[in-house]
Amino acid sequence: MNIAIVGTGYVGLVSGTCFADTGANVTCVDVDAQKIERLQKGEIPIFEPGLDELVKKNVAAGRLKFTTDLASVLDDVQIVFSAVGTPPDEDGSADLKYVLQVARTIGQNMNNYLVVVTKSTVPVGTAAKVRKTIEDELEKRGMKGFEFDVASNPEFLKEGNAIKDFMSPDRVVVGVESERAKKALTKLYKPFMMNNFRVIFMDIPSAEMTKYAANSMLATRISFMNDIANLCERVGADVNMVRAGIGSDTRIGRKFLYAGCGYGGSCFPKDVKALIKTADQNGYSMEVLKAVERVNEKQKSILFEKLVKAFGSKEALKGKTIAMWGLSFKPETDDMRESTALVMIQLLLDAGCTVRAYDPVAMKECQRRIGDTITYCNDMYDAVLDADALLLLTEWKEFRLPTWAVVKKTMRKALVIDGRNIFEAEDMAENGFEYYCIGK
Repeated sequence: MNIAIVGTGYVGLVSGTCFADTGANVTCVDVDAQKIERLQKGEIPIFEPGLDELVKKNVAAGRLKFTTDLASVLDDVQIVFSAVGTPPDEDGSADLKYVLQVARTIGQNMNNYLVVVTKSTVPVGTAAKVRKTIEDELEKRGMKGFEFDVASNPEFLKEGNAIKDFMSPDRVVVGVESERAKKALTKLYKPFMMNNFRVIFMDIPSAEMTKYAANSMLATRISFMNDIANLCERVGADVNMVRAGIGSDTRIGRKFLYAGCGYGGSCFPKDVKALIKTADQNGYSMEVLKAVERVNEKQKSILFEKLVKAFGSKEALKGKTIAMWGLSFKPETDDMRESTALVMIQLLLDAGCTVRAYDPVAMKECQRRIGDTITYCNDMYDAVLDADALLLLTEWKEFRLPTWAVVKKTMRKALVIDGRNIFEAEDMAENGFEYYCIGK
């Protein structure tokens, strides 16, 4: 089977590589010539465990190719996936200019039946716009009525675990309008599900809504637990015990019940905003999601509030050195989109602090975003050198069992504020640290 994937960002590159690994012939397309050149040389522009080796393996086998010219591959493929970016506009709605540009290019150049599948996260109704855009371009070419199909196939990949998620999905959601499109996508996904075919076929609007609803539900659970955690602190309860108590209820389950210093990344913040905007445009107000968003924005400054409280005032922070462990929005990725670290760094710099940070993989990305406004350190012990406080923002595994005697000896003041609740208060007290966390 021959397919094209337009967009070599996170979704496109992982999807294309995994499809190629099942034997499909995949051409990944991107307008960024520099990125394509790097990929052709074997340089992977994103950090994802295992992706580097998988790309090289499938390029060497001749199943994975890269190009900047979508038009040149349309005659040779049966399915085109659109995995281009849908950045939020200023009002929070998803910007569809890249999605519709892909549709225009397809309409201007296609000569055979194609299934055009939107994999990007897009608002309900986008597939209809894609169809109309392609039809308009075909009509200009005198090809009115030429047969093609549109479909929706939202991705549910977790950064840091994307290859496993793609190769062994718990479900694949596909929205189609015809049996022909359903048959083509069934054939493509069958190798991933030989023992248990977990493709859920539905109408296209429902598939488009499913992605937004899933991410918004998960974001809601996070903000709810952060709200509960903040109340626990005020009433003397322990959010970890509360989590164990409610998580054992099978109706609730244990996942996404961890309190922390706010969610970030490329999906949850953007998708919550877009769903709120979609509702507004249709005359409905998503009151729960608006609260979810407010709680999350406030939670991103919770560590700063705890730091101010520990020092007595915001003014007392001026001239202090603050160490940060973790910059990415979560472990196993270098993604800093909407990360709590960016909010914290700005608050600390505005308060007159010096910031020393360490992250196993995200420091280059941080430097790209904010330059040399902070000090990037060689390791986690280097970061705490002469620090007046240590903030834990990302729960990388290597941060979980530090040698606290070395940390204490290196720091100027033995103060730790744990934004992910990975340390034990008793251990910290035994090691002579003043310790604060979330929700207890």
